[in-house]
Amino acid sequence: MGDYMNDPGWQFLRQSQEALLAATTKKYDAKKNIWIADPEEGFISAEIKSTKGDIHTVVTSKGAEKTIKKDDIQQMNPPKFEKTEDMANLTFLNDASVLNNLRQRYYSMMIYVSFFLIKGGYF
Repeated sequence: MGDYMNDPGWQFLRQSQEALLAATTKKYDAKKNIWIADPEEGFISAEIKSTKGDIHTVVTSKGAEKTIKKDDIQQMNPPKFEKTEDMANLTFLNDASVLNNLRQRYYSMMIYVSFFLIKGGYF
C-alpha cells in the first residue's frame, strides 16, 4: 500500500475494518435515509421509521430512537457519491453531506484540497 501507512499518525486516521466494510455495503433509501444533528459528531445518519405531519420518528446509527421535526433533518446522498472529488456533483448539497464527504475522504487519506489560480499565483 502507500507510504502513508508507515506514518505514526496513521493509526489515528484510519477507519477500522468493520467501519470500512459497513461503508461499502450500506443500504440506501432516498425516502428514509437522512442526517440529523448530533452534539458529539456534528451529524449522524438516521432512518425514518414513521411520519406524522411534520414530525418524524427516526432510528439513529447509534441505535437510539428520536422524534425530529421535518425542518431539523437533512437529506442523504446515494452511496455512489461517497468520497466524491467534486462536491458540486452531490445530489443534496447540505452541511451534513459536505461534512460526511470530507470526513470519509480524510479517513481514506484522500484529503480534500482545492487550489485557485488568481493573478499568477496559487492559493
